[in-house]
Order: sequence, then structure tokens, then C-alpha cells
Amino acid sequence: MDETLWREHRRRVMAEARRVVVKVGSAVLAGPAGLDQAVVADLARQVAALAAEGREILMVSSGAVAAGRGVIASHYTPSSVPHRQAASAIGQSRLIHAYDQEFALHGKAAAQVLLTRDDLECRERYLNLRNTLRTLFDFGVIPVINENDSVAVQELVYGDNDCLAGLLVGVVGAELLVNLTSAGGVFAKNPDEAPRAAPLACIPDIGSLDIEAMCGQKTLLGTGGMHSKLLAAKRVAQLCAPTLILCGRDPGAMVRAFAGEEIGTWIMPEKKAISRRKYWLAYNLDQKGGIVIDAGAARALREGGKSLLPAGIVDVTGEFGVGAPVRILLADGETVGVGLTNYGASDLKKIMGLRSNRIAQVLGQASYPEAVHRDNMVLGAAV
Repeated sequence: MDETLWREHRRRVMAEARRVVVKVGSAVLAGPAGLDQAVVADLARQVAALAAEGREILMVSSGAVAAGRGVIASHYTPSSVPHRQAASAIGQSRLIHAYDQEFALHGKAAAQVLLTRDDLECRERYLNLRNTLRTLFDFGVIPVINENDSVAVQELVYGDNDCLAGLLVGVVGAELLVNLTSAGGVFAKNPDEAPRAAPLACIPDIGSLDIEAMCGQKTLLGTGGMHSKLLAAKRVAQLCAPTLILCGRDPGAMVRAFAGEEIGTWIMPEKKAISRRKYWLAYNLDQKGGIVIDAGAARALREGGKSLLPAGIVDVTGEFGVGAPVRILLADGETVGVGLTNYGASDLKKIMGLRSNRIAQVLGQASYPEAVHRDNMVLGAAV
């Protein structure tokens, strides 16, 4: 991409974005004895300044475990999930109290919202959350969101706040994701091994970036959670929202970036956005199984914009019912997309490989000619 184009895009978005999701990593907030209060104070000052410009800021903040582990230091074992959950339960109140104190100095209030994947998977709760967040924006309050680590075992183990931030871009219709990390951006080479290495100024086409391959190399892309940050950026790019990966421990970095300073790594969005409903379908729902398709069916989906018919299915994995979210993939494991199935796993196994006009003959009725309708499918999902 022409350098002038992405620079102009960045300048325009940073100047005009009204609704922004800011994700703060635990490495940004953690100090030797728990939370680094100076960092919290600086972040609150910056967010308050951005809000004073008329922006609506939603924060997704890690740091509860870091805030709580010092309290139980003599008993704490980092590898123990129950210990980390206990530290999170102790630290969450300290985390939100720290934010609330610092925001109050700038005339702002913070609101704590704790979420698990279930809250975003249930459509009714998803809509309730969206309404609550919009109301908080109307009141001029800063929502501070974290995963409910005390009860969400899987999320705690895998550290999914980058994913959560990406999902919330879709929930609130944000125009930008700012991901604050301990690094100065995305590096192509490990600065420890290449001291002169500098952050990439821009990633112009994250959709074609092989994140798995890049993060498998001995580079900074594979450390410090950069994999999950790039994956989140790849997802929000499908909403036509860019991502800025920025050093959160650099005082005033966020305000400087919004004022036009070119720091961090700018990740360009896709040119065409998918609908919020399809985004919810692709990333808020936990896939219950898989439908393996042949190369011809993959071409029909990707190039022809077709629905998935039983004739193109070669295998079905997992146990799932009608309407379940499933992964659509090739035999080598490559993901083609995700979608809602019109038939349960047991029926799909009976009709796979058959023409649609034979469904009724095999099943006794043909509720749908498609296994997965195009309207309930997202291709190229960053799963």
C-alpha cells in the first residue's frame, strides 16, 4: 500500500473517531508489588482528556490478578488456576478502585462490567450489554470491562482480553481499537536479538497475514501475547475498524497518538465490512463441531457466494443440533468459515455427499436445501 494512503487514513481516523475501545494489558499495569499506580494515573488522565474532546471511551482492562497476588504472596502459586482465580477475586475490587480514584481527579466516573464468553454468546444478554454500555456513554461514564476470571476457567487460562476487546468493538460499534501493550508496537524481529529493530509503522493487509507462521518464529510477534493482539486486529478489520498497537507504559502515548504523532503500529481495516450480526455469529459463538467440505464446495463458497449444499460435504465432526454454530473447513484443517447449520450432526452424516433433491428421500423431509445458508455464514473468519 502507498505510504501516503495509510498515513492519511491514520490521520483521519485518529482525528475523527468518536467511539474507541482501549485495551490495557496486564504487563502495562503490573508493578513489583501489584498495580503500578503511576501507570493507572497516567491512563486515567489520558482517557479523561480524550473524553473531554467528545470521544466515548470503553476500556477493557486486565490487571486483576496482578492487583491481587501481592495480598496472598506467601500462598500464591502462579501455575495454579484456583490461586489465579482467587488473586483475581481479591484484585478486581482494587483494580476498579484505582481507576475510580484516578478518574475522579478529572471529574469522571468509572463503571465496572465483568463478562464471560456466555454473556456475549447469549443474544439477549448481548443486546442488554449493548444497551447498558450505550447508556453509560450517554451519562459520560467510562466503562471498565474485564473478564470474570474468578469463574471463567478457560478464559483465565488462555488470557482472552484481546479477544474480548475485539468483540466489544462489534458490540458498541467502535471506530477504532487501541491495544496498549508493554512493547512499542509490532516488531518483525526480536529487539533483544536485533537492537536496532523498530516497530512496524503499518500492517496494510492483515487479512492476508499468516499470523500463525509469524508467531511461530523467534520474534517478538510470538511473545507477550502479540499473537492474540494480531488476531483481535484481524477480526475487527472485518468491521472496517483499524487497530493501533501502542506502548501503554510510555507516558502520554495515547494522547500524543490522537494528536497526530506516528507511534506504535497501525493496522489497516478491510475495505468492506461484514454485518454486526455476522460478526457476532463468527466470534461470539463457540463452534460446536465441524463440517468438512471438498475443494469444489470451497470454491463455490469463496468465489461464487453460494450456500453450502450437502453435496459438497465429505465429513462431519462433533455432536451438534439444528442451528448450532459450526466450523466449515477443508480436509487439511484450513478454515473456510463458520456458520449456523440447518441440520444436526447425525442428519448431516446421512445426507452428506448427496444432491439436495435427495434430502427428503433420506430424512423423510427436507426442511432446507442447504446445509448452511449463505446469510448465516462468515467466510475467512479469524478463528
